[in-house]
Amino acid sequence: MVKYMRNEPRCQDWAKAAKAKGEGIRISYKNTHETATCLKGMTCARAKRFLKNVIRKREIVPYRRHTGGIGRDGQCRGTGCSQGRWPKKSCYFLLDLVRNAEVNARAKGLKKQSLYISHIAIQRARPGKRRTYRAHGRINPFNSHPCHIEMFVEERSQRVPRAKGKSQFKKNQIIYSKLDKKTRRDDRFAKNVLKIQT
Repeated sequence: MVKYMRNEPRCQDWAKAAKAKGEGIRISYKNTHETATCLKGMTCARAKRFLKNVIRKREIVPYRRHTGGIGRDGQCRGTGCSQGRWPKKSCYFLLDLVRNAEVNARAKGLKKQSLYISHIAIQRARPGKRRTYRAHGRINPFNSHPCHIEMFVEERSQRVPRAKGKSQFKKNQIIYSKLDKKTRRDDRFAKNVLKIQT
């Protein structure tokens, strides 16, 4: 059995979060890692739309870590890197996992519209050992590289309205000599040093 990488959600309250995971899934670890990295921070609705678009080749998964032999594509413009692919099989499994996490959250009574993916992690699973037969009587390994996936979805907290009262903080007029040279040199930072007036 695989343990979760995180014990607590970001909000520190399991009443506002739900989780889902898959163990030993026979899909490429590298493709799934790159796809899952894109999903972190997305709302569940946006994540499902993104994965469906990748399957239809309307959006691309930018490859940032596992980039060996990955071709460049014009769809990557705006993602911060030039290499990308459309890992269809990984998208189908991640789509199922997002739906599963969403259903688990709904069973807890969380609002579907405010759910977002706060944590997603991919781990290498035990490789599937096979072999392939080569020329001149040789045998080479022919392994698969499955992975474990875990996901936390949380209800996004509501924004706290801005206070109408006056702030107790004011800009400090005196710059302390205790500040190091680098800070003193930077006038812009020195102006932002705050002090509580008593």
